[in-house]
Amino acid sequence: MTDQWVSFSQRGAAELIHLKGEIDLANANDIGRAIVAHATDADAVLIDLTAVSFLDSAGVRLLDFIVGDLSDRGTPIKLVVGERGAARMTLQLCSFRSDLLATDLERAAAELNA
Repeated sequence: MTDQWVSFSQRGAAELIHLKGEIDLANANDIGRAIVAHATDADAVLIDLTAVSFLDSAGVRLLDFIVGDLSDRGTPIKLVVGERGAARMTLQLCSFRSDLLATDLERAAAELNA
């Protein structure tokens, strides 16, 4: 059951995906399947990571896969990581694509024209 870690809504034309809690080896695959099921036909995707309290390498691999898959489809994506927090710190330490990271949802949505 992924409801405790992921929820979905719309933000304009974008699929808005909210992740929360700990994203790690124990739940990354389930979360990934849920995201792919919702985001496959989206015009744009926003992933809100501001409520993530822990992100390990399985979570980073999950995000990398999602970004790669959506990029291959030509679907724009932004990751909202806030000004500070676990997700922002982990993604920066891993040298994740900084062009995909946004500090707030409003700015990310505007950049995607969502």
